[in-house]
Amino acid sequence: MRKGGDKVLELVEAGGWLMLPIILSSVIALAIIAERLWSLQVRRVLPKHLVAQVWRWEKIHQLDEEHMKELQASSPLGAILAAGIVNRHQDRDVMKQSIEDTGRHVVHELERYLNTLGTIAAISPLLGLLGTVFGMIEVFSTITTQGVGDPGALAGGISEALITTAAGMSVAIPTLMFYRYFRGRVRMLVLKMEQQAMLMVEIMHGTRKRADDAGR
Repeated sequence: MRKGGDKVLELVEAGGWLMLPIILSSVIALAIIAERLWSLQVRRVLPKHLVAQVWRWEKIHQLDEEHMKELQASSPLGAILAAGIVNRHQDRDVMKQSIEDTGRHVVHELERYLNTLGTIAAISPLLGLLGTVFGMIEVFSTITTQGVGDPGALAGGISEALITTAAGMSVAIPTLMFYRYFRGRVRMLVLKMEQQAMLMVEIMHGTRKRADDAGR
């Protein structure tokens, strides 16, 4: 274990100062990936049977302020449903508009940190490329002053060029994969939330319409 740690430390030192922002980027990316994997779980965003639960509360006249606060805090879907329920006695269009307005805020929360993740995926290989450029500059500077007769004198610049490039790509590739994955997951979750919210609108307004027709 100690030899492995020493080897990693040697690689970091050989890569030069640009290894620091690359390592920092990897730590930030790892933290964002872990947080998004936790936050974008289907069960946390779209709890099962939530629309059915809301409908049960409505039928027994328990959609009071306490239940509304509980619903709004329960999940992103709950926040969207609560926005529609507040206007359940209004026209269908008013109810849909309130759902759409809240939905935009919910989507923004679901996409939190994804721009940062995409930025890291974009700049990591550029940092590696910059390290390559600096390494090549050092190589040519060594050649100018000492010639090409001593391979050891050239090794430092070549190591810096190769190590930073490899490190930058090692951060960028998995980060880009997770960025694409999370973007697709958010789109899927938004689509399902929209379906659930529209189902609630149709149920409530359909029931109210039948009640109004029966009362005539």
